[in-house]
Amino acid sequence: MAPSGPPPSTTPNGLTLSLSVEGMTCASCVKRVEKAISKVEGVDSVAVNLATEKATVHAQSSLDYQSVVHAIHKMGYTVIADTINLEVEGMTCASCVSRVERVLNKVPGVSEASVNLATERASIKGSADPAALIRAIKKAGYQARVLQDNPVPDEDGSATDRKALELQSLQHSLTIALVLTLPVFVLEMGSHMIPAFHHWVMNTLGTQTSWLIQFALTTLVLVGPGRVFYQKGIPALLHLAPDMNSLVAMGTLAAYGFSVVATFLPDILPAATVNVYYEAAAVIVTLILLGRFLEARAKGRTSEAIKRLVGLQARTARVKRDGQSIELPIDEVRQGDLVEVRPGERIAVDAEVTEGSSYVDESMITGEPIPVEKSPGSKVVGGTVNQKGAMTLRANAVGQNTVLAQIIRMVEQAQATKLPIQAMVDKVTLWFVPAVMAAALLTFLIWMMAGPSPALTYAMVNAVAVLIIACPCAMGLATPTSIMVGTGRGAELGILFRKGQALQLLRDAKVVAVDKTGTLTQGKPVLTDLETAPGFDRTTILAQVAAVENRSEHPIARAIVQAAQDEGIQIADATAFESLTGLGVRATVTLPDAPSAQLQVGAQHFMDSLGIDTSVFRESAQQMAEQGKSPLYAAVDGHLAAIIAVSDPIKPTTPGAIKALHDLGLKVAMITGDNERTAHAIAASLGIDEVVAQVLPDGKVEAVKRLQARYGCLAFIGDGINDAPALAQADVGLAVGTGTDVAMEAADVVLMSGNLQSVPNAIALSKATIDNIRQNLFWAFAYNTALIPIAAGVLYPAYGILLSPIFAAGAMALSSVFVLSNALRLKRFHPPAGETTPAKGVGA
Repeated sequence: MAPSGPPPSTTPNGLTLSLSVEGMTCASCVKRVEKAISKVEGVDSVAVNLATEKATVHAQSSLDYQSVVHAIHKMGYTVIADTINLEVEGMTCASCVSRVERVLNKVPGVSEASVNLATERASIKGSADPAALIRAIKKAGYQARVLQDNPVPDEDGSATDRKALELQSLQHSLTIALVLTLPVFVLEMGSHMIPAFHHWVMNTLGTQTSWLIQFALTTLVLVGPGRVFYQKGIPALLHLAPDMNSLVAMGTLAAYGFSVVATFLPDILPAATVNVYYEAAAVIVTLILLGRFLEARAKGRTSEAIKRLVGLQARTARVKRDGQSIELPIDEVRQGDLVEVRPGERIAVDAEVTEGSSYVDESMITGEPIPVEKSPGSKVVGGTVNQKGAMTLRANAVGQNTVLAQIIRMVEQAQATKLPIQAMVDKVTLWFVPAVMAAALLTFLIWMMAGPSPALTYAMVNAVAVLIIACPCAMGLATPTSIMVGTGRGAELGILFRKGQALQLLRDAKVVAVDKTGTLTQGKPVLTDLETAPGFDRTTILAQVAAVENRSEHPIARAIVQAAQDEGIQIADATAFESLTGLGVRATVTLPDAPSAQLQVGAQHFMDSLGIDTSVFRESAQQMAEQGKSPLYAAVDGHLAAIIAVSDPIKPTTPGAIKALHDLGLKVAMITGDNERTAHAIAASLGIDEVVAQVLPDGKVEAVKRLQARYGCLAFIGDGINDAPALAQADVGLAVGTGTDVAMEAADVVLMSGNLQSVPNAIALSKATIDNIRQNLFWAFAYNTALIPIAAGVLYPAYGILLSPIFAAGAMALSSVFVLSNALRLKRFHPPAGETTPAKGVGA
């Protein structure tokens, strides 16, 4: 359930309020709610999502929660909220409990209040403002305060429970409707279809008795399972804002009302028109309930990604308090707490290891299946799984601040967003229901004036068919269900759409611009080549060079030292170290069991200045240069000893990702600060189409602008702080999740792994989702629009074909089920570059 009257969350762009709205059934409902909220003072914009049943309201400065709730209630819908828990002080007996419950139940928006004397807590369900509840309790003579809510949406499963109860209620209503409708259908349609059965009914029951039985059973259907249509549809009609409930209510009441008159007052009707249509009213209600039941069950499956993400959260943590280890609910863990993790347990919070060591399965975050070693000082993420070791952690982030909670929020926000394509749907659905009612009225008038006898019967039946078949349920579900399933599938692949609009914009990308360091490459220089001259030992030279470079903090120097350490070489001390700007370094190195040696390490011009001939390595140096590497030379006591190359290696997955982007018809550009020769060498090896080299951080934005002007819609992928402006400038910015927080905040899409294959997968998913939405919209609009003339009887003059209201109801229900089923196909989306995450964790 959604928050109940919390202060709106503050964002850099103003205030945002999210509400769960119950009772919406079609696109016209969405439009009504949006229109009502937009009239509230202070509201800048509002987006309502039928599939998630959420309204997101934006304002610049102030926003009155109760005014928004009142506007929604006035339209006939309900704001569903979390249970508000209050701690109440001053109660001493049962009469205190009754008094507090009584005053709480009088607060506007309270649907149910329960007070417990033993725990001194009040539990309130509804949409009331917590401040109003506290004021009411204070006025009654008690004190109260709000207990902290669960930090993560639906952590307690309340929304899941509500959906399960809703599905159970629909199933119950459907069962009752089926049991009551079946005899009505058999009595009426059996008589039409089976002559022997007709004779049996006439001889045993008689026409009037048969009609009375049908009347009784149909009345039970309408006032029982079907009353929801009238409770919502008739008020909407009276407010001159009809929705699909209004269409169903009008259609079924027309069939039922005509049948009641034919049953009890047949003399006021033309003799030829006296007939009953109870079965139409009963079957329509039953079929639409069946459609809603199937919709609810399918909609439950669209949010499975969120459920799996929530399921990754630990529910408890073992915390050290006062020298003891105690098991606490996760929402009671505080930043700075020491948390113990046993082998095989799920890590509860984002933290830093203080004691112990282990390996942690981080596949839910990084997509890498190999567990990562953790030791004191290492960072761990809540939701990841500890392997065999035991560790003590210090909590750095809890509740809504954890990485997993942020991932859940990203997915929920993306699912709640309206895409640009939805604007067209909104414009059409605003007038669709009134247009359908006008078409039904026109149908009735034409059949009355020009139809065959009995004209009244034909007019009523065809008008009812028009009303029923045109219910725009499918139109309202067409876009949001695809977004929900598409973004959920993205989360399973480690692709998080921070902004829902990116899902549509990414599809239109013509060029993908890529930052080199950390995106195409590992982002960490490593020693790639060490070739020795005749008479020199590789291990000895590496040990000597590492001793010299250990005195430098340059990334190239650190890469050489790391290579030596990886080979188990003990780094010796260097003396008389000297750094020669623009040339290289030199020092004296003494290895164990070896005489001291003078080492010089630097580029070609350093060797030239020393008068050392490097021609023996000419071929190797040329080959390294062609590969985008910058060779270094090492000399010992004035003699050339080795050629060395350090480079930032290309990620193993990069070539396949570039190919996949080309297969999607996209151009690939590389933007880098490297020199032209190195940049072009890397681009040539990867098949990159365009290179923008020697670009300073502030020049990346200009490079992006030039590429946009040349190609059109551009997607930029980066991972560093200096990439943030370019990510913001691009039409769609994609941040590599292993990068910095600043880059991810500026991006529209976050790739949770450092695997570049996520980029073609994200673009392909965008294309698949938008294509799915278009299929849904075509079906919803074309299907409904095409069948309206058939329901109106346009085929009757030529072919004698009429569409029964019963078949119209079935066709309408089928339309919604088709849209939902089509959206669910996205769950089977196969990424072109292959799975980037295993089938668990975020990729469950």
